[in-house]
Amino acid sequence: MSLFKRQKSRKEKIAAIEDSSLEQTNAVPDDNPDDILGKLVDMPITEHLIELRRHLIKICVAILVIFLALVGFSRELYNFLSDPLVAQLPVNSTMIATDITSNFMAPIRLTVFVAAFVAMPYILYQIWSFVAPGLYKKEKKIAIPVLTSSIFLFYAGVAFSYFIVLKGVLKFFIVFAPQNVLPMTDIDSYLSFALKLFMVFGLTFEIPVVTLLLILVGIVSIQGLEDKRRYIIVGCFAIAAVVTPPDGVSMLMLAIPMWLLFELGLLLAKILIKEDKSATTSDND
Repeated sequence: MSLFKRQKSRKEKIAAIEDSSLEQTNAVPDDNPDDILGKLVDMPITEHLIELRRHLIKICVAILVIFLALVGFSRELYNFLSDPLVAQLPVNSTMIATDITSNFMAPIRLTVFVAAFVAMPYILYQIWSFVAPGLYKKEKKIAIPVLTSSIFLFYAGVAFSYFIVLKGVLKFFIVFAPQNVLPMTDIDSYLSFALKLFMVFGLTFEIPVVTLLLILVGIVSIQGLEDKRRYIIVGCFAIAAVVTPPDGVSMLMLAIPMWLLFELGLLLAKILIKEDKSATTSDND
């Protein structure tokens, strides 16, 4: 056999081995990391970016559709937002607009926020659809309840800040105003204040989910968090003092829920780990 034929035969054998290994890679179950690696290799970075763009377009379209449906009620939405403040103002006081465009832009900004707030489940679903193909089956089982609880907790945090915290904070500021000062809050300033408060409490209520994920991933341990509990409680009050308005009421109303939510995440982690250990023991038996 000539050298040319030997080289040709060797190339054919290498090609056959590569084809067989590729077929075996495609036949690997979902839990095998080689399967995920193969999928990632098969899909170039441009296709990842195209897929990401597709999900982002869907998110923007969903927010736009909800915004167009609500824009006709923008003034009613702002009236609903400003009701806690108007109820606390003195008899001769009212809200004002220091900028000529505030009467129009403040309700529109609020409507955009409400549209994104309403579309949050769909937004998280699109994020999940983009991330899910790269997850193992065990990670998917954990991710679905975590995603659902994140939506619920964010809504609960915003509702807590509107119905409970906002009224107490506004009352504190107005009561402590000097007697020769008539409170007249600008509608744009009040909107920024309220949205900041909503975001702070909405994200704060995600503490159980964050605590649970950190423990399940292995970044921290239950025992380590329990040993540092006193420092975490002090940290909750320190964070609350920084992110809330400069009054004791809002600080306490944020710090105490932060602490309790941390304890809730710790408790859930203990339950899940205990169930996982018992399931592993039963499988071994």
